[in-house]
Amino acid sequence: MIYNNLQQFIKFLEEAGELRRVSVEVDPVLEITEIADRMSKTNGPALLFENVRGYSFPLLINAFGSYRRMEYALNCNSLEEISEKLEANINIQPPKTLTEKIKMLFTLKQVADILPKKVRHAPCQEVIFDDSGPMLDKLPILTCWPHDGGPFVTLPIVITKDPDSGIQNAGMYRMHKYDNNTTGMHWQYNKDGTRHFDKYKNLGKRMDVVVALGGSPAVTYAATAPLPPDIDEYIFAGFINSKPVEIVKAKTVDIMVPAESDFIIEGYVDPEEIKVEGPFGDHTGFYSPADDYPVFHVTCITCRKDAVYPATIVGKPPMEDCYMAKATERLFMPVIKTILPEIIDMELPMEGVFHNCALVSIDKKFSGHANKVINALWGLGQMSSTKFIAVFDDDIDLRDSSTVVWKLLNNVDPRRDLIFSQGPLDALDHSASYANFGGKMGIDATRKTREEGMGREWPEEIKMSEEIRALVEKRWKEYGF
Repeated sequence: MIYNNLQQFIKFLEEAGELRRVSVEVDPVLEITEIADRMSKTNGPALLFENVRGYSFPLLINAFGSYRRMEYALNCNSLEEISEKLEANINIQPPKTLTEKIKMLFTLKQVADILPKKVRHAPCQEVIFDDSGPMLDKLPILTCWPHDGGPFVTLPIVITKDPDSGIQNAGMYRMHKYDNNTTGMHWQYNKDGTRHFDKYKNLGKRMDVVVALGGSPAVTYAATAPLPPDIDEYIFAGFINSKPVEIVKAKTVDIMVPAESDFIIEGYVDPEEIKVEGPFGDHTGFYSPADDYPVFHVTCITCRKDAVYPATIVGKPPMEDCYMAKATERLFMPVIKTILPEIIDMELPMEGVFHNCALVSIDKKFSGHANKVINALWGLGQMSSTKFIAVFDDDIDLRDSSTVVWKLLNNVDPRRDLIFSQGPLDALDHSASYANFGGKMGIDATRKTREEGMGREWPEEIKMSEEIRALVEKRWKEYGF
């Protein structure tokens, strides 16, 4: 099913037994976090809090908090479906024959069918709140953890526009609420929002910003996806849904926003204004420290008449964001394989919070092949901030943690097989000596050749013969098990 908006998604989840309504009054300060955290840790359902203390809008949380709900959100039976669909579209070669040209025409038509569609009237603009009264104070923004600097908007789709090209970008960056009409804007150094902000700062111009909340789950997910710069997230969401995202011009700024959103927060950032943002209990399971960030000024908020406030919490994994990141891991494997075709599979363990550890299996063809892959990944987009990369042969299931640890501890000579480097790290890596920069380690856990410094023959791994395995399989019930 394709969900045009959050209301349709909520209805589907409830019918599928994946959502629980909470009708008693709950506090957005810490209490909702504790409830949602318990559900996250026990693979519980999505939660719709209908009575948030002090607010009239209901709050949805944990909507993406399982593999199954991520599949529902992305309209697929398995994440591999979208991965294969993406792979089919990125492997297009220039047409050589008439038949190939005809096929290319159909492909181009498919692209045209997912381009954003402009509309004049939109559900997200049914109600308007301006600076004559409450704006951010109308929203049940969560205070998540005891030492957070305040309430934080945790599931925002932050939309900015490149001042040179006019191309929009949608990303997801937490927002520390300061008061009724200002928040922090947590743009990390390697994000597209920062790239746009730096351009406005160099121009000495105020930067229009819009924040969308809710709407189609595909749009929310697309804002988290590691798309190349200037690739429209609305198009990617349309690709996921096989249907265009309807967009409408914001009321007070020149930015196009998703028409089916629950809330649209419009405003601007002054490049010369900064303020302390944080601390914040982050997805690493630790607090990220307070630091200076730009200030977002709200000029108005529009919303649907039946708006639902979407939120998430982050902390010690597993939590809701882990499943969103797992979807990215699966969906974008074809993109990585296009650049590094020797890669068979990749696993980003939840415990590594997706930027601290990558397990990779390869079709090893030559001595030093694992080193080549490690260094190539460190030069590849967001993989550049991965702290540990371990490379294995292609005969391993990277999701079998017992076998992974066994091979890691038995195939590696620390003096020979470790690569130490320095470079960019994720801004949330608190172990690094400096913010955004520190040490990295690559691990070659493949079978070694003599050219790689193996002074003796690599031993054969113990495996039972297929003949005996088949015999035991056939007689299993005879054994009385």
